[in-house]
Formats: sequence, structure tokens, C-alpha cells
Amino acid sequence: MAESIPGSDRPFQHYTLKHRVVAWISIHLFDHVSYTVGHGLLKGMKRRGGMGWVPEGLAGGTDTAETRFWRGIDLRGKTVYDVGAFHGLLTLWFAQHASRVICFEPNKQNHQRLLENLALNKLQNVTVRNVGIGSVSETRRMVSNPLMPGGSTVDARTADGLVKTGAPTVVQEISISTLDEEIPQQKFPPPGFIKIDIEGWEIEALKGARQTLETYKPALFLEMHGETMREKEQKVSAIVRFLWDLQYHNIQHVETGTAITPENALVAVQGHLYCRPSGA
Repeated sequence: MAESIPGSDRPFQHYTLKHRVVAWISIHLFDHVSYTVGHGLLKGMKRRGGMGWVPEGLAGGTDTAETRFWRGIDLRGKTVYDVGAFHGLLTLWFAQHASRVICFEPNKQNHQRLLENLALNKLQNVTVRNVGIGSVSETRRMVSNPLMPGGSTVDARTADGLVKTGAPTVVQEISISTLDEEIPQQKFPPPGFIKIDIEGWEIEALKGARQTLETYKPALFLEMHGETMREKEQKVSAIVRFLWDLQYHNIQHVETGTAITPENALVAVQGHLYCRPSGA
């Protein structure tokens, strides 16, 4: 087992000062402006919110390992499930490259912006569910910083961390479902690919999709979260062990290309995992 990262108990900084400045400008000056995105995965598509109108030379950081991953993956003919869709930044891209997209976004403000961005692009192959995804059906408290709505979370420790910062927070009561329930109840097609980015709740979403994973064996794309480095270590280890038990033995750390097993899971404590079942 890999050793814990030094300083693991220190709070993890999710957003830099640059992120916060850009977010303030976007929300307070350009939030209701519609424009055509000039760079990145959504180049040429329409969007409301964000800073996608900034010239590519000023945007910086657009050619990342994650971006290269998305450009290299083949989603033709597949149904993609976007769990934690936010404003639809990946939903819009999925809609261009996959057969159908089922997305989940329970935050009221994010959900509304997602619908606006889908309408701006006249996309007809996307279904939006205004529920969160977890391990059981329930109602939970979702907490977010209004300046960083992409960080909305139902994870209790992450939510408490937001409140303790003293920054303004928005609290909503949201409905949680599971993928194992959603697919048969809503008569959704089987997933060929599932992306999950829900601010520390990823393992819960996977637990609530056990039957789905065992039956349909979709590829997965997961983002790692945690309030401290130690918590991120614990969560990535739990995710890898859970998937390994379901015979997902092709797990790759997107940022480094490293093949991940339960023994070296801490390599992926930051970044994203691309996971496929054995034989895929």
C-alpha cells in the first residue's frame, strides 16, 4: 500500500484566487450574456455564463490532460450518463458525440443554467433529471458557495467545511435517487459511459449503481474530491477497491496515464480516473 502524502490533514484548496476572481467577474458582470464559445471542447457552441468568450490566448490552460482525454474517446452510438452536470459544460460536448445523454443536476441554479445552455444549442438528445445521485433514495442538504456553484455538495464533511470558511453559503434540500432505481423507473437506455463529478459523493453514487455496473459494465470517468488530502486518499482508495471487486481492473489515472490498482491507488489522489471492466 502506498504511503500517505505528507501534510495530509491540511485542508485542500479546491479553488485558487484566480478561479475566484474569474468566477466573480463571470457572475457579476456577464452572467446573463449569451455568446459563442471561442476555444476548448465547446468551441463554436453557444453558452450562457462563464468566460468562454475570452480569447484562447488569454484563457490559458485549455490543453489539459482531461481535455485531451475527451478529444480522444469514442462515444459514438453510446448513451452517456452525466452525473453532476453543472451548467452542461460536458453535457453539451457529450450531446455532439454520443447517441443520447442522461444528466443529473439537483442544484436549482445550476439546473436552470443547464436547461438554458441546452436550449441555446437546440439539442434534442439530452434528458435532464433534477435529482442527485447517491447510494439510497433520500432527501439531503446541499450546500454551495454562490461564487462557486460547481462546488455544490451533499457530502456532510465537505458541506461543513464550506460553512466553516465564513463565506456566504446557499443551502437547499434536494432529492437523491440511485442509478439502479432511475434506469428502470424512467425507462432509460443502458449506459455505455458514466461521468461522475459530485464533490465527494462519488463513492455513494457508485454504491447505488452496483447492479447497473454489474449488468451493463459501462466505462466510468470519475473526479477525485475531499476536504483534506487524507480524505482524498481515503476516498480514492475506497473507489478503487469498490470497482476492483466489480472486476473493473482497467483503471487509469488520466493525468499521468498510470495503471491504478488497490496497491497504488494514492497515485490518483488528485485528478481523474478512467475505469473499464476487465476485457474491455
